[in-house]
This record gives sequence, structure tokens and C-alpha cells, in this order.
Amino acid sequence: MAFKFLLFAAFLAVARAGVIGVAAPAYSAAPAVSYSTAPVAKTIIAEPSAPANYEFGYAVNDPHTDDSKSHQETRHGDVVQGSYSLIEADGSKRVVHYTVDAHSGFNAVVSREPGSVAVKAVAPVVAKVAAPIVTKLAAPLGYAAGPAYYH
Repeated sequence: MAFKFLLFAAFLAVARAGVIGVAAPAYSAAPAVSYSTAPVAKTIIAEPSAPANYEFGYAVNDPHTDDSKSHQETRHGDVVQGSYSLIEADGSKRVVHYTVDAHSGFNAVVSREPGSVAVKAVAPVVAKVAAPIVTKLAAPLGYAAGPAYYH
């Protein structure tokens, strides 16, 4: 198989060198293209700029998973006001009121309300560890276990 490859490679090299009468493909130059350097008028369409205005809000109250949270926000131009609340791990409710504007930046007021939701007690998980398994390795076949010599 290697001989066939070498024979093919040699034939290809001779053909590329032009010794054998294999016609090489003829390439022609690309047609000349002229480009105009005249300025092109660009039309710019200005989009109307209106201040951003929106309002949104949502609330979740799932008694099955004890997931209770809410969020509401309004924006008028560059001024954003909103609040959100959630139940912490200890059962207390965290309420955050925030405002964002160009003058003051982001300001948030965080408050906590005492636990209004009963927190379910979860039993600690104790992992039982089995006694370690100790195996005695026998000597390989054909070798007798002899005394150990130390220097």
C-alpha cells in the first residue's frame, strides 16, 4: 500500500513539474474594476426620543413551598422607584424600597419585619458510616510469603 502511495506522489510531482504533458489550468487576470471616489450622500433618519415610561409588578405566594415574594417598579424618564419583598430563611420578611435618579444615584432603604411565616423545622441529617473494610492481601501465586528484611 505504501508503494502505491509513493508511486502516486511521484507521478503527481512529475506532473506538477511539467515533465509529463499534463496541461496546467490557464488562469486569466481579473477584469479591471474602477471605483469612484465621489462622496456619497448619506441619509440619517432621526428616531424620535421619548422618555422611558413603564410600570410593572408581580407577586408570588405559594403555600406549598412557602415561597412568598413581590416586586413592583415604576419609571418616568430617568427616575426609577420600586420595592421588593421576600421571606428570609429565619422567617422574617425583608422589604426593600429603592429609588434611582441622575442626581442621587441608587438609594435603597432596607427594613425587616418580624417572622410572620412559621418556619418549618428540618431534622438534621446524620450520615451513618460503616466500619472500614480491611482486607488481607495474599502473596501472589508462585511466591511464598517469607520474612521481611529491613536494612
